[in-house]
Order: sequence, then structure tokens, then C-alpha cells
Amino acid sequence: MIQVKQKQAKIVFTPSGKRGEFAYGTTVLDAARSLGVDVDSVCGGRAMCGRCQVVCAEGEFAKHAISSRAEHLSPIGEVETRFAARRRNFKAGRRLSCQARIAGDLVIDVPAESQIHRQLVRKGAEHRDITLDTGVHLYFVEVREADMVEPSGDVQRLLRALDSEWGLRNLKCDWPVLPDLQMALRKGKWQVTVAVYKDEWVIAVWPGFKRDAYGLAIDIGSTTIAANLINLTNGDVIATDGIMNPQIRFGEDLMSRVSYVMMNPAGAAELTSTVRAGINQLIASLAKVAGIDVNEIVDVTIAGNPIMHHLFLGISPVELGTAPFALVTDAALDLRALEVGLDINKGATVYVLPCIAGHVGADAAAMILSEEPHQREEISLIVDVGTNAEIVLGNRDRLLACSSPTGPAFEGAQISCGQRAAPGAIERVRIDPVTLVARFSVIGSELWSDEPGFDEAIQAIGVTGICGSGIIEAVAEMYLRGIISEDGVVDGSLAASSDRLIPNDRTWSYLLYDGAQKIVVTQTDVRQIQLAKAALYAGVKLLLDHAGLETVDRIRLAGAFGSHIDTMYAMVLGLIPDCELDRVESAGNAAGTGARIALLNVGARREIEEVVRKVEKIETAVEPKFQEYFVDAMALPNKTDRFPKLFTVMQRPPPKMSGSDSDRPRRRRQRG
Repeated sequence: MIQVKQKQAKIVFTPSGKRGEFAYGTTVLDAARSLGVDVDSVCGGRAMCGRCQVVCAEGEFAKHAISSRAEHLSPIGEVETRFAARRRNFKAGRRLSCQARIAGDLVIDVPAESQIHRQLVRKGAEHRDITLDTGVHLYFVEVREADMVEPSGDVQRLLRALDSEWGLRNLKCDWPVLPDLQMALRKGKWQVTVAVYKDEWVIAVWPGFKRDAYGLAIDIGSTTIAANLINLTNGDVIATDGIMNPQIRFGEDLMSRVSYVMMNPAGAAELTSTVRAGINQLIASLAKVAGIDVNEIVDVTIAGNPIMHHLFLGISPVELGTAPFALVTDAALDLRALEVGLDINKGATVYVLPCIAGHVGADAAAMILSEEPHQREEISLIVDVGTNAEIVLGNRDRLLACSSPTGPAFEGAQISCGQRAAPGAIERVRIDPVTLVARFSVIGSELWSDEPGFDEAIQAIGVTGICGSGIIEAVAEMYLRGIISEDGVVDGSLAASSDRLIPNDRTWSYLLYDGAQKIVVTQTDVRQIQLAKAALYAGVKLLLDHAGLETVDRIRLAGAFGSHIDTMYAMVLGLIPDCELDRVESAGNAAGTGARIALLNVGARREIEEVVRKVEKIETAVEPKFQEYFVDAMALPNKTDRFPKLFTVMQRPPPKMSGSDSDRPRRRRQRG
């Protein structure tokens, strides 16, 4: 019998450049899969998901030695026509590769949005490009219906369907899936969408076809908890929100919470349930805004400092309260939502980023993942400014890290008129060098206080206090205008020429705003800021010492507070070391960005797990020079470091003596 060789056509895929020869009638999707071309699909070629869209590139392609024409594809059929009618994302000139069949030589372009491992380009200071390669993938399958002839379990028939239709072998079905599996199969009439984690575990099953699943990137801070709800199909952030960490009622700083656990036998469990309840509240809010069911959330990444890390996991942080500050584990963790009390899909996975040391946690690891200092030649200093500052220094050759207890002053706490960054809070301050009168802006209005229409613009919100960025600028401006000395003492002698200096017991205060609610900066406020910034700067100095460095090439300020600091004022205050001002930038919520990267790219999880093993940890609490650097850093900007780069672009205030009688308000002599 003579066999007739089936006619073959050449096909080249761009941008990968992969090519091969296939029989006429082969679908473009099948050709792509056999060549290992990166084409996405959930429905398995049933024209339901629309994620396999391609474009036939017309013209002569000498590079590929192919003359390609659109008619070398099968005509658009009824299935594609129906799909185009009901889906707005089906652009003109595109074809569904699962329906288009080869009818001649072709050059096929796979658009970025049709690629499984596509590059997500993010603009802005807090973003970096991410290759989409999530740990969770969706697969639509038809499962053989149960009958009396073949008595195997539903799980076994589901796994066989995944093997035969998608080539997924040796899968395991996670136990949280089992209670609802039979309902899903029968409700979907034996057609279901399956979520598979790392091509190893079935973690969720939904009846019928499902195009999208969702993930959460969560940064658990001691003051705030921030989360991004992300579409795992395309990497889009569909909702972002944050709440105050409800643990604050047990103490504003970390060590006060550790103390609470030490003094209360059930304290750790209480703090754990409190933070989990707060996260679940945040999740419910995000899902409501996005219009999805929490059952659709199947993957979560978590970053947080060591104490938040332990308390979220249900681990007592007592050992982190005293030397040697031992962690229960510094390794990354792969858990399930049920294990950590998250109210999402029962089988959802929870990846907790690795910690670096007893006081340098998963938030610092996430910050490294986001900022990539280990990929750079130049020396980077990355500071997450918050209640507890995480500091990372180095480059591709060496990384060092430490944390420094700055306290809650930068968040507006422990400041006489301080408040969180909310409408009505003063966030920007400028002081006239002659009159010493301040002009300012508040959150909720674009106008400055000396601009026409300001009073009307803030009528609904008022001027209610001063937030972290505002107090930083206020203290720095007070120093630049001679209101406070290098040592941070408010100069009461200025009261003779300005009504902005007002007596306050045995010290003086500066009147920032004289309105319905007076906003003042007291001597105690200045001291609180000095203490906070000195702790941070001393940590930076220790890292520089250990690295054998005197300067850095670039500085990135991270965290919600760091994002809003004016970099010049941060340097005037001595919060960060001397550096070219145009090399100091905001990094946004770098820990949150790192958690998002880990959610969207499983390779990034392996990357950060390797990097943290090489980071040198410096424990500030046992460093003998910490106190010396701390005392020097109490001065503005510093007692010993002269900040030559800063004071080439601005004038250094003249030295001012402190401690004279004029610094103290005179009290009236009491009558005997």
C-alpha cells in the first residue's frame, strides 16, 4: 500500500523565533505547544478563555525564508465569530490560535498579553518590571462522569483528566479541596476549572469555566497593614487598601507588644487572633471593591518584620525581645490559608518570605527583592522608614542589613499635635526667614495656606494636626531659620521679635498654625524627632563601618512614610547620610512591591531565598559604637559628619548657642 505524505507547512513564531513544519489543518495552538512556544490558554482549545490570541504577520520574511499571508490560515469560523461578538478584548486582526488552522507557510506573532511568562512593565518609583510566572495556573477539564462500571473516586478521575488533557502527571489533590469537590463536579456537569500550584498540587476546583483567579500581596507592618489584590491571569493590581494594625492597642512599638506577651500568658494568642482578624477585614474590603468572591483568592504572599512574622504565624515573639534575638525559623514558608486563619479559598497557598535575622525580617527581604541592590554595581542604601527602620547597604558584591528602633514619632505618635497621615494633617511646611511665619499644606487640599481659597478648600476637613512628613519639615525648617540650635534647643530669645515663639512651662514652643485648633511644635516634639532620626542614622553608620565605606552612591527611602518625605529635608535633619540630592529617591512601599513580585513570579521566591543567606546581619543592640553614633546624630544634622554635598546646594545655618537663660521662659515671682 502506498502512503501519501501529508502536505507540510513552515511556521515561525515571534518574538521567540521558534519554528517547525506541521501538517495542514494543525491548529496554531497545537503547533505552538509542540515547539514550546509561550502561548497562554486555560480552556484547552475550546475557544472559551480568549487568552491564546495571535496575529498572522503578513509579507515577505527573508529572515525566516517564508512568504507569509493571512490566507494561509483557515477562514474565521462560527466559533471565533461568536467569541468576538461577546468579548471586547478580541482586537481586530487577531485570531484564536486554538481555532485557526495552518493552511500554508506562516509567521505568527504572539502578543505580550497572550504569553504565559509575559513581562509586566510598571511605571513609577515603586515599580519594576516583573516576568509573570505565577505559582498557580488554571486548567479547564472535562471529567468522566461517575458510573457503576468504573468505580474509581472523583479525585482519581479528575487527576486522569488533567493528565490526558494537559499532560499534568503525578498531581496530588490537597485535602481542603475534597469536601467541595463532588458538588463542583456535578454543578459544573462534569466540567470544572482547576487551580494547580507549582504543577504539583490541586488546590481549588470550581464548577464550569473560570477565566481568572486572584492573589494577595500583604505587608504586615507594626503600624499599618497594606495589601494588593492582584489578578493572577494578567498581573493587574485590581484593588489596593490598608488598615491600621489592630495590635496597636497592645502597644505602639514592637517591644511593647513583646512585653505584653511576656506579662500575659495568653498574650501571644490574643495578638495573633487580632492581626489575623484585621487581615481578614482587609481581605473582605478588597474583594468587595473588586467585585469578586473571597473564594476566588488562591495565592497569598506575606512580608513583615520578625515580630509581626511570628505573631501572624501564631508563634510567641518572646525570644525576639532579648539577646540573642532568636527566630523560630528564618526560612521561607509554604503554608495553606486554613493553617493561618485566612478567610479565602480553603486550599489557597500562603508563601511567607524568609527573614534575615532576629530584628531584620521578611519585610527587609521583600525590600531587597523590590530594589535589587544585589544586582547593582553602585553602592545602595535602602531605608524603610517606620516604627522600626529596616536598613540595607551594599551592591552585587556584598550586602549588609540591620534594623533600628526609631519608634512611632515618624508616624505622628508621641508628637503633641501629631496624627496619622489623614485629611486635615499638615504635611508640608515652609517658614519665612524674616517673619518666622509658617505656610503649609494639608492632606486633602492642593493649596498652600497663604494661597487664595485655602480657607474655603479646607472648610470641611480643617487643620487637625501634623503628620510624619510635616513634623520632619517643620523641625528641619526651624533649624534652617535659626529657631532651634544645632542641639535642637528652641531659641526663646526670638520671642522678643516674633509672636510665633510661645512659652511652654520651662521651655519654648513654635506656633505653626493659630486657628480653631492651635498647632504647635514643642521642645519635646523636637526631642522625639531627634531620638528617632539618631537611632536610624546610627544604624546606617554601623553598616558603613562594617562595609568599610564612608559614602554611598544612591539612597532609596521606602515605606509609606519614606515615600512622602522631602529628601532634602530628610538630609537637613540628618535622617540619612550625605549624598547627591538627585541620587536620593522614594521607593514607595518597597516591602509591598517585593511581596507582589514574589506573588507573580515563583522564580523570585527562589531568588530571595538565596540572596538572604548571603546578607550579613548587624545587630545594633550589641554594637559598642551604636551609642557613640547615636549621641553624635542627635545634633542637626550631625555633630561630627559635616554633610559637604548637602551644604554645597544650600546654606548652612550659622552656629547658635543653646542653654542660655533666654532659652527658658521667665516665670512670674510668686508673692509670699
